[in-house]
Amino acid sequence: MRGSGAPPPVEEAGMTAMYTSSTGWLDLKVEGRVAVVRMARPDGLNALSASLLEDLRDCGLWLQRQPHLSAVVLTGGERGFSAGADLRDPVLRDRLKLPMMERREHLKLGPDVCRAWEDIEAVTFAAVEGYCIGGALAIVLACDFRYAGRSAHFRLPEVELGINMSWRTLPRLAALVGPARAKEITIFCERVEADEALQIGLVEKLVEDGAAFETALARARRVADLPPLPVRMSKEAINAAVNALADTAIHMDRDQYLVTIATEDRREAVAAFLEKRKGAFKGE
Repeated sequence: MRGSGAPPPVEEAGMTAMYTSSTGWLDLKVEGRVAVVRMARPDGLNALSASLLEDLRDCGLWLQRQPHLSAVVLTGGERGFSAGADLRDPVLRDRLKLPMMERREHLKLGPDVCRAWEDIEAVTFAAVEGYCIGGALAIVLACDFRYAGRSAHFRLPEVELGINMSWRTLPRLAALVGPARAKEITIFCERVEADEALQIGLVEKLVEDGAAFETALARARRVADLPPLPVRMSKEAINAAVNALADTAIHMDRDQYLVTIATEDRREAVAAFLEKRKGAFKGE
């Protein structure tokens, strides 16, 4: 990977040219039939800037085109998986200044990242240590399996910040934890600790801190030992059954975001967050 200082991985038979991150913040390695993708921003927060989201989208699209792969592991750092949207990123911060059509096009980026990872035919594992917030959780939900360290925690803060949870995330969340739990996580914006996440089905496996990646990698290697064709067919059939109505249910969430982000309540929510006070909301 550019910027990693490491030699590029050996290309396997059937692979197209190795994907290279434009930022150097996404590290991709391939070992046999298993790919490992690691977010690695130098500050350790792995906040989702527009450029990192583009990297994640393009890497997901590259992984879709690798028929020799059986499994993919996505992970972050030991301190945390990702702190969510990068509020300091000028591209994300200034998008409201764009004309409406350009603004709407820009807002495809988050959903496109999640769709790119959901549509990978290889089995995908998310290995989570520490925090996994907002858009980071949306990406994790687009993977097939989620393994977490015992100190991991998850949170969707969007409603509290005056916006809807978009990125076509809510059908994926409801499919895992059920409608009532999905509403609870989304509306109350409360932190979900690892123990509760396991109990409600938000994660599939809880391990000791620092062991999430190795656990996910071991399972990925187990998948790689299986006949690849029926594995892919099984994943495709299950996803088709579970997601049959997802696009119909959530096709407007990008436009809902366009509405909510321009409201007075959104501005008040951000001000209240920055000033560490309770917001005064009017539905305007």
